[in-house]
Amino acid sequence: QLTGRWYSIGLASNSNWFKEKKHLMKMCTTVISATADGNLEVTSTYPKGDQCEKRNSLYTKTEQPGRFSYTSPRWGSKHDIRVVETNYEEYALVATEISKSTGSSTMVLLYSRTKELSPERLERFTQFSREQGLTDEEILILPRTDKCMADAA
Repeated sequence: QLTGRWYSIGLASNSNWFKEKKHLMKMCTTVISATADGNLEVTSTYPKGDQCEKRNSLYTKTEQPGRFSYTSPRWGSKHDIRVVETNYEEYALVATEISKSTGSSTMVLLYSRTKELSPERLERFTQFSREQGLTDEEILILPRTDKCMADAA
C-alpha cells in the first residue's frame, strides 16, 4: 500500500552529514514498489547540482508489520525503518534508526502524495521528530523544486 510515487516533504536527522548538507537539500521524489516476497524497492530521485541522481534501496521486511531493515552497501550502516503512520493516500511518516561503527543516528521522513501537505501534517512531523529527541535545527521542511520531478514517474 505504500507503493507508488511519494514526494519527500520533510526530513529530520541528527547525523553529521545532515548538518553539513542541510542548506543544499530540496524536495525529492521517491517511488516505492513491492517485490514478490513482500520487500520494498525504493528509488529516490533528487537534484544534485544540475543533474538528477537516482538511488535504489531494497528494504527487507521484518517479522513486524510496518518495519523494514536495510544495510547501506556504501556506508555499511544498518537502517531500522518503521512506518510510524500513514493513510496511504495522502502522507506517510517514517522513522529510521541508523547504526554504524561510529555511532547511531535518527532520521524522520515525511512523505506526501502531492507537493503540498496540510499544516497539520507538517506540525505532526515536527512534533514527532521532537519526540524522537531531535532539535528544531535538525528538522527541515524541504524547499519545493520542480527539478527532477518530471522523470520520476
